[in-house]
Amino acid sequence: MDEKGKTKDNIKTRLDLTLFCNHKNMELVFDGSLVAKPRTSFVLEKKAQLLVYKWLKSLRFPDGHASNMLRLVIMEECRLYEMKSHDCHMFMQTLIPLAFHDLLPKGIWDALTENSHFFRGICSSKLNVDHIERFETNIIETIFPPSFFDLTEHLPIHLLHEAKVGGLV
Repeated sequence: MDEKGKTKDNIKTRLDLTLFCNHKNMELVFDGSLVAKPRTSFVLEKKAQLLVYKWLKSLRFPDGHASNMLRLVIMEECRLYEMKSHDCHMFMQTLIPLAFHDLLPKGIWDALTENSHFFRGICSSKLNVDHIERFETNIIETIFPPSFFDLTEHLPIHLLHEAKVGGLV
């Protein structure tokens, strides 16, 4: 990522906001030689982050369902540490709607919840074509802020096509 001419984030995409979108609150701010990005509405304040981590530390799960979240949370650094893939899936599919319900604006919480339901649905042990078609409609309608969108957010659309063509894996 430290190659010349490469950027470590999506500055060019953010510059396109000025040309193509009417989102003044998301445009880059130029101060001499410095470029600053305004805080987006999905970034939590430190106090809200601490609330989420405190809540995660208090969670208890049945044996074998998930790791002990208590050991994954580092409150001083405000981060999760050494999450296994199963824990990430469980967090993404079930805990995100609960963790951020009162902390994020409704539109962003709705989008995160829709993604959570989407991944829970396509990871289930049974799929039928009607559900896949409903997921296709819902995931396309789920809109993230343009500064948040990248290739990873585009992947779910292709996952549905792969599920239709290839079936369960």
